[in-house]
Amino acid sequence: MSRLHNKPTTQASMSITEKHWVTGRDITQPPKDNEALIYFAMGCFWGAERLFWQQPGVITTAVGYAGGSTLNPTYQEVCRGDTGHAEVVKVRFDPQQITLERLLTLFWQNHDPTQGMRQGNDVGSQYRSAIYTTSAAQLEQAQCSMARYQHELTAAKLGLITTEIAPAGAFYFAEEAHQQYLAKHPNGYCGLAGTGICLPPA
Repeated sequence: MSRLHNKPTTQASMSITEKHWVTGRDITQPPKDNEALIYFAMGCFWGAERLFWQQPGVITTAVGYAGGSTLNPTYQEVCRGDTGHAEVVKVRFDPQQITLERLLTLFWQNHDPTQGMRQGNDVGSQYRSAIYTTSAAQLEQAQCSMARYQHELTAAKLGLITTEIAPAGAFYFAEEAHQQYLAKHPNGYCGLAGTGICLPPA
């Protein structure tokens, strides 16, 4: 059972419209019985969210903050690096239409998981690489995929993976301006850049 809160629970929670700018679906709705939820951090969440909402089988996405200790953090607080949160993408998906393996492949191949507290020119703990899972099966599959990807990175003489993989804790929605940012601003900044190394099949 997931320990995530689909909506922040304090009076200082972020005010959002709840509707996905692209699909019109409710981004706060919990997954149905035939759906699943996972959270990815791979640098700036603008480009990462677009990557996932474009995938058939992904029901909805949202951006927010996870992995830290501060309740209902703001973007400014997260960027100062004193909340411990990472910029994450909440991905609700239908496993019958898109597998977790496919989502993990997109994750590993579209950023550099060896960079620690940064992603390219974006420097800070909020830009770290992470996967926050909502079931024991997801956790195991994510860890296995990391081992496979590390094998390929090592063969290519690249670095050690620094990705945090852990059961999900509290998730806090980011400000409305950040939700589906690259749909609202098509020419906006996208920091996605992979290593050029493919994840081998399970």
